[in-house]
Amino acid sequence: MACEDRAVTALEAVAARQRAADHGWALDWDLRPVKQRVFNLAARGLTQLADREDRAALSAWEGRAVRWAARLTAPGHDLLLYRRFRPQSAAGAPGPGPGLERVELLPSQLTALRLFVALAGRLRVPPADGLAERVRTARRDTAVNRHVLYLSPEQMASVAYAFWLHKMSGSALEANRFTRDYGISHHDGSDAEPSADRSAAGG
Repeated sequence: MACEDRAVTALEAVAARQRAADHGWALDWDLRPVKQRVFNLAARGLTQLADREDRAALSAWEGRAVRWAARLTAPGHDLLLYRRFRPQSAAGAPGPGPGLERVELLPSQLTALRLFVALAGRLRVPPADGLAERVRTARRDTAVNRHVLYLSPEQMASVAYAFWLHKMSGSALEANRFTRDYGISHHDGSDAEPSADRSAAGG
């Protein structure tokens, strides 16, 4: 297990004991197996160790001597939260499959797409099924500075709609690049649903 993984495991142990305790501290006897890691995390500002006054109060609460106790700091809490929701590694990201097309997006395109899926609950035309997960797990190809996704035709049309919204609200680069690369654009009309137009390539 990598050093950072061990650190996160120790943070999770502290967090679990904190939640279970009415006083909000993880105590020495519960954390004995990860004591050194918890102390190392305190040196990095990810956990806070109880001072003498805190230990006295905890000892009175517990009815026995508390030699040390710890709880998460704000950065420790945020690290666990981010870890839970971070994008998956390339090995865990959804890959190619039947009927899926490989799509490479510029950073600005992925940023626009992330806004689109973030607004899903408020949009009248929501993202296609599964698009949010594809966006969340997009793999970055550092060699070309592109983000790689594998999308169904419905998801491709939804991306075109997202870039149309982005274009109409100020930036045409993302939509124009998508049309040029994949021949898909969204055209507003009398219906509310997005439509894919592959004849628009190069336009």
